[in-house]
Amino acid sequence: MTSAPTNALPEWKRFRFPQSLYKYGALLGALAFVWWSLEVLRIDAERLPGLLQRIGSVLANRYWPPEWSHVVKPDFVDAVIDTFQMSYVATVVGLLVAIPLAWFASFNMTPSRRFLYPVCRLVVMSCRSVHEMIWTIVLVAIVGFGMLPGTLAMTLFCIGFGGKLMAEAIEAIRKGPVEAIRATGAGHLQTFVFAVLPQVRVAWAGIAIYTWDVVFRASTVVGFFGAGGMGHYLRESVQRVESRQVAAIILTIVGIVIVAELFSAWVRARIARAVA
Repeated sequence: MTSAPTNALPEWKRFRFPQSLYKYGALLGALAFVWWSLEVLRIDAERLPGLLQRIGSVLANRYWPPEWSHVVKPDFVDAVIDTFQMSYVATVVGLLVAIPLAWFASFNMTPSRRFLYPVCRLVVMSCRSVHEMIWTIVLVAIVGFGMLPGTLAMTLFCIGFGGKLMAEAIEAIRKGPVEAIRATGAGHLQTFVFAVLPQVRVAWAGIAIYTWDVVFRASTVVGFFGAGGMGHYLRESVQRVESRQVAAIILTIVGIVIVAELFSAWVRARIARAVA
């Protein structure tokens, strides 16, 4: 005698009133909001059909061909190396600071939910809520021009960006290993090292690589605000209205970012295969 399955799949049903009313009402409200936004922003939809043609005309007449001789100068090559160094130092320092902050800012593993959790959450949220370009402008005004404000701005960005992702990875761990380690009388640090880190190390490795990828892309333009690197040369060319130099610099930045993206994807794939 066979018993009926207890976990039967739910029967599919078409939306009925009032669920259908809510569904189509939300869709109609979203479309109405888009229409209202177009009216408020005064976007002239009649200009859109010829937009691509005008962009192509401007690029062909002002930005083509790129002045490649400008991006092979020794000073510009040094700026590219400075940009790599800025992103690397900012990522390493920022993630080293983000690791304890992520531990303290994770609700399930923080040693103190009354003090450490809200304080560290506030620090991570503060670093993340301010755009890296705004950090650069503020730090340039405080410490002056150069690579230092750019590195500090990218470090603050890493703390906010990496800290949030790492804290979420900790909050998604299984409780079994944590309870087993705590049953042996281990303290907060021992529990974190032997029960939490083994579960999040792969996720943290991917987060670290992705953070460096994002930081490097941002580092290519922070120099536009006085923080050195490739962005400094981009700003000079824009101010001098050297459009072909601007085109060469932008294409160089795009090429370097693509290479960095391919490298980070390769590293993440190697890590995934190593732990599979």
